[in-house]
Amino acid sequence: MSKFIVNGNKKLSGEIITNTSKNGALPVIIASLLNSNTTIINDVPRIEEVKRLIEILISIGVKIKYLNNHQLKITPPKKYDLKNLDFKAAQKTRIIILFISVLSHCIKKFKLPASGGCKLGKRSLNPHKFALEKFGINIKWKNNYYYIKNSKAQKERKIILYEAGDTVTENAIMAAALISGITQIKFASANYQVQDLCFFLQKLWIKIEGIGTTSLTIHGREMINKKIEYFLAEDPIESMFFISLAATTNSKIIIKRCPIDFLELELLKLEKMGFKYKITASYKAKNGKTDLVDIKTYKSNLVASPEKIHALPFPGINQDNLPFFVPIATRAKGKTLIHDWTYESRALYYKALNKLGAKIEQVDPHRVYVQGPTSLYGATIIAPPALRPSAIILVAMLAARGKSILKNTYGIERGYENLADRLRKIGAEIKRVE
Repeated sequence: MSKFIVNGNKKLSGEIITNTSKNGALPVIIASLLNSNTTIINDVPRIEEVKRLIEILISIGVKIKYLNNHQLKITPPKKYDLKNLDFKAAQKTRIIILFISVLSHCIKKFKLPASGGCKLGKRSLNPHKFALEKFGINIKWKNNYYYIKNSKAQKERKIILYEAGDTVTENAIMAAALISGITQIKFASANYQVQDLCFFLQKLWIKIEGIGTTSLTIHGREMINKKIEYFLAEDPIESMFFISLAATTNSKIIIKRCPIDFLELELLKLEKMGFKYKITASYKAKNGKTDLVDIKTYKSNLVASPEKIHALPFPGINQDNLPFFVPIATRAKGKTLIHDWTYESRALYYKALNKLGAKIEQVDPHRVYVQGPTSLYGATIIAPPALRPSAIILVAMLAARGKSILKNTYGIERGYENLADRLRKIGAEIKRVE
């Protein structure tokens, strides 16, 4: 069980670069299986979640090779070997659910282990079931397995998603991509990872209209056979981690390569709480699509938000960015209400910051009040089995006086690459110990 040892309450300075995203990389890697030719994906994050996905792909016959530290070459097999699927790796990632749409294009009947990932309460299969049945894909869940049977897709496909989820949107897009004709997807997620997937599929000659909106039109093809190279987009959730860290430690740092379209509302909320920052002129990511900026933060006197802070589908506050307001609110004068309605259990993890001296009151499973400002102090905490709640504990530890230990860092390393090394470069006293 690895751990982070932190000597907190250090003023940070210097520059830190936003990496590409876990949530963008995973669906793009899976979507490469739609291409019968070789795909090269650049700037792939070397994180635990990607490692699990690669283990799954290799186990079913996909040829995968790192050409350099962050460049991945993927060649699908002529026939998949699902009997040898790495069950242990599959249990650790929720992204296994995206294999349903991709494999249904070439296998009529198969089973997959049920999704793993963060422990955030009930995460229903129904949105995927209701969307994919329009493509003739029937899904049943039994004894921790998904049983999938593919018949014939309806000719006229207008799909209204049961909820505007990211993975269900991605599943519907990948189902539509290799079926000839037009598919309309309504109430789609317009989030950053969905856009990244769409940009990738466009390079595979899939025409997609409405990218960045909640209504997508996919012009599918019967076959894709094209050698391509794609650059993944940067991660707004990682940018928000560093923004939260700057605000909570009251530090002046420069956060580079931030996807601004997916941070604008978060920054506006923080501005009204007294957070001071400056944004540079925008420039394009390597994919030629995503707008990036550099954000310079300043020392600030924070006040509690006058209204509750809650997440909404894009362009609202991202559901993965919402937890980062919790450590920030410990510095803000007054009482901040944070409403995490998306998941049944995630807000329950926020009270772990009380072990560091925070004053967080649990109203119900979805709402907490954070009283500030409070003086945080060191403590030993076992990280919860969820990525973002673990990350905000680390943010609070970096702001707390004295020594802290965060045990079981696997949850954080699912989504952040070489985090301790990168944080040390801006002045944090942190080390990772096995």
